[in-house]
Amino acid sequence: MSSLSHPKYQRQRIVKYAQNHSVTETAIRYKVSRKTVYKWLSRYDGTTASLEDRSHRPKTSPKSHTELELRQIRRRLKKYKWTDLILAYQELVEKDGYRRSYGGFKRVAARLKALKPVKKKKKKRKIKPYQRADYPGQKIQIDVKYVPSYCVTDGRKYYQYTAVDECSRWTYREMYDEHSTYSSRDFLVKLIKHAPFPIREVQTDNGSEFTNRLLVIKSTHLTMF
Repeated sequence: MSSLSHPKYQRQRIVKYAQNHSVTETAIRYKVSRKTVYKWLSRYDGTTASLEDRSHRPKTSPKSHTELELRQIRRRLKKYKWTDLILAYQELVEKDGYRRSYGGFKRVAARLKALKPVKKKKKKRKIKPYQRADYPGQKIQIDVKYVPSYCVTDGRKYYQYTAVDECSRWTYREMYDEHSTYSSRDFLVKLIKHAPFPIREVQTDNGSEFTNRLLVIKSTHLTMF
C-alpha cells in the first residue's frame, strides 16, 4: 500500500471537502455515513496522525475475572503443574465456587501460563576426572581410625594414623593415645622422615585433627596441614 492510499489520507480528503461543503454532500460524494464525517471532523487537528485508526479494545470489561478468581485459578493450576486443566477446573467449581465457563477458564489459563516466569535451567556441573598420582610421593592420603576396645589390653583409647602413597601403595602407620592436632603434626613429621621419597602433596578428610579452617569459629592459628 502506497503512502497516499493509506486510509488516513482518504479521511483527510473527506475532512477538507467537508470544511467547504455540507456534511450531507460530503457523505454522498465519498459514500460514507454522516456520522463518519462528523467523527473525522471532530478528531482532525490539522495532522494526518489524528486520523489514524485507534484501538478498538473496550475501556472497561465488566465480565472480566476478578483478582480473587485469578488467584484461585493460579493455585489450582499450580497444584496440577499447569497441565491437567480439567481437574483444576473441577476443583475450582466444587471447592472455590467458580461459575465461569470452561472455555473462559481455558483462555485465562493460557494467558496466565504465558505470563508465568520461565525458570532458568541450571547448568550441569561437569565433574573433572580424578588425576591419579604418576610417581611415588606425588599424593599421599592420611586417615585416622579409632582402635576398637576389644583390640586393646590395657583399657586405654588408641588412634591409628595411616598414610598410604597412591602410586606405590607404600604405607606408614603410628599409634597415638589422643586425637588432636598435636598428634597429627607429630605423625606428619615422622612420615616425612621415614618416607623413602620426597612428599609433594598430602590429602586428608579436612577433619578438625588436621585443620581448623572449616570450623564455625575461625581461628587465627594455622595448623601444620
